[in-house]
Parts: sequence; structure tokens; C-alpha cells
Amino acid sequence: MSSLLFTKTHEWVEFLDETTAKIGLTDYAQKELGDLVFVNLPEEGDEIKAGESIGDVESVKAVSEVYSPISGTVRKVNEELLDHPDLINSEPYEAWFVIFENITDREELMEKEEYERFLNGEE
Repeated sequence: MSSLLFTKTHEWVEFLDETTAKIGLTDYAQKELGDLVFVNLPEEGDEIKAGESIGDVESVKAVSEVYSPISGTVRKVNEELLDHPDLINSEPYEAWFVIFENITDREELMEKEEYERFLNGEE
């Protein structure tokens, strides 16, 4: 998990190289949402800008948008989540949503320690 970067909207990003990255929901986000029962993902080939929605998750509590902290093209979606959204609850840092390629822009991302300070209200 040391290579992960985080957003203030509780997504994680793992850069696979300079222009390719995975995106998922943090452990904090999945705990706040509760048991996830449905996931809506973008289509492969979609162009998404940083700050735009890459889909949503539905829990027993509510429906929540998942935002992209980077701009690029959706290379691959994790179709396993469509049938098993509960993987996000049990393995939040393995249950990635999408892999982006051709990354052209990124929002402000935090290292793990900075994200933990943010969660603790220290920022």
C-alpha cells in the first residue's frame, strides 16, 4: 500500500508507470458507505477528466459517486466488481475500479501519511 496515493474524496491511485494507473475506493470510504450492493463503471475507451465521475457505488445506506483524480482514457474496468461489489468491502486496496492510460493531468494527491492526517482532522 506504500505506493498508493490518496484524494480528499477517498479514492486511491496506484501509478503502474508514468501514464497508467489504477483507481479504487479507500478503506475509509467503504467503511463509511457500509455493505456495497451495486457498482456502476465507465466503458473502456471513455475519456475522463480529473474531477469527473468514473461511476458510482450503491450501499444499503446510499448511492455515492466515485471521482477520478486523473485525466485519461479508461483502458480496463474491473468487471469482477459488477458481480461482486462486496470485494470493495473485503479488499478495498485490491478491488480497483478502472485502469487509466494516457494520463494527461492529475488533481492533488496525498501520500499515505498526509491522507491519515487529513482523516484525523489535522489538515
